[in-house]
Amino acid sequence: MKLRSILKFSLKGAGSLLVLLALLVALMLLLRPYWDLRGNFSPSFNFEKADELFDRVERDREAQQPYGATLSDEKFLARLATEPAFPQYRGPQSQGRIEETGLLTSWPKGGPPEVYRQPVGLGYAGLVVGGGLAFTIEQRRDSEVVVAYEFKTGTEVWTHAYPAAFVEQMGGDGPRASPTLDGARLYSLGAEGELICLSAATGEVEWSRNILTETKSRNLEWGMSGAPLIVDEKVIVTASGLGGASAMAYDKSTGEQVWSSDLGQQAYASLVLAELAGRPQLLDFAAHALNGVDPETGTKLWSAEWTGSQNGIHCAQPLLLGDDRVFISTGYGKGAAAFKIREVGGQSSAEQLWAQTTMKNKFNSSVLVDGYIYGFDEGILACIDAETGDRVWKGGRYGHGQLLYADGHLIVLGERGQLALLPATTEQFKEISSFQAIEGKTWNNFALAGGLLLVRNGQEMAMFDLRAETPVHAP
Repeated sequence: MKLRSILKFSLKGAGSLLVLLALLVALMLLLRPYWDLRGNFSPSFNFEKADELFDRVERDREAQQPYGATLSDEKFLARLATEPAFPQYRGPQSQGRIEETGLLTSWPKGGPPEVYRQPVGLGYAGLVVGGGLAFTIEQRRDSEVVVAYEFKTGTEVWTHAYPAAFVEQMGGDGPRASPTLDGARLYSLGAEGELICLSAATGEVEWSRNILTETKSRNLEWGMSGAPLIVDEKVIVTASGLGGASAMAYDKSTGEQVWSSDLGQQAYASLVLAELAGRPQLLDFAAHALNGVDPETGTKLWSAEWTGSQNGIHCAQPLLLGDDRVFISTGYGKGAAAFKIREVGGQSSAEQLWAQTTMKNKFNSSVLVDGYIYGFDEGILACIDAETGDRVWKGGRYGHGQLLYADGHLIVLGERGQLALLPATTEQFKEISSFQAIEGKTWNNFALAGGLLLVRNGQEMAMFDLRAETPVHAP
């Protein structure tokens, strides 16, 4: 009798739990237009409808004073030669290091001086800077929009829109890849494979092609995410590798294909150009391996197996540790490894030096400073020894954000839009300053040029002045 009562009570409790679970699922489905997921799979809510955001962007741009200057390629190049630049994903050398000094070593409580703030379209593309302009890619209604802003004022200078709307239910909608600036040309890759070369000065299209259509490949689950890479006279991109070629090089002036290569299924990291063991090569962090690739021919030089999550979700760029070593890292519990690249008798190979779970980069890439690697171990900032992978310290729950190194410090942009400043030290985790910079889920990479920091997410962008001494301009 007692056993029967216990079973009856247990079944009743289980039934109540199932009803509660069903109600929770129904509520989440009802609110589906208003949430997506953060890096730890917790929901991120935004009750502003997309059309309302687009309305705000359009009203803001209509209210702006028109950009007064008339730019040509020649004028743009002249400005590019004299003004600070952040021309590609993760900075001038693509490694997250900015060689600038004279920055603030602590910030006021409310943050450094704000220069401007304005709404922007959806998406996770980062920002690049050069010639007095800042460039990014946004989702605005049913179009992806490549846009140029005046760097120091935020004034919209030009836009190029084309029909494309990448919709993704878990992470969020919009383009992913940061554009790349090379001289007077800007190269952008949309989430659905649209590769476009534009005049950086005017936004005029010089050539375009869709890398998924021409390779007859289906898209990756979370879209095309790797930034275009310039190597000599070529622009090189990765496609999906699902049905066709996975990497292609094009003449950067004409768009004519130079080579295509089958490197297997691709992931979400950007290509890196490096010279390892005395040989120039591309580092391709694909879905199931790290590949070394000849940039002239697309030939695979070596491959190191690296199997992470089931879907091959590798997002962090390879990090150079020296003239013959490279570091990679993956989230979802996988960890990190360092490889030594060898070149013997014209044959290349990769030897794994160590593998650890002390650094698990998910949507973000690490930086190397004086033999130590700083990055996000899942959502917590950490420092590890580049020689061994051993953890030095771990602290600071910024979520799945981004970081840059500049002037002896780490600048961290957290997943919820907070900015933080820390010394790049191996002693211990120590936050100097932090403040709320922008609102909403923030996975976008940010840009630093001439002491001015520009951040964005899928809702707004803002600039902050990090210069220790602000120049005084004559009236």
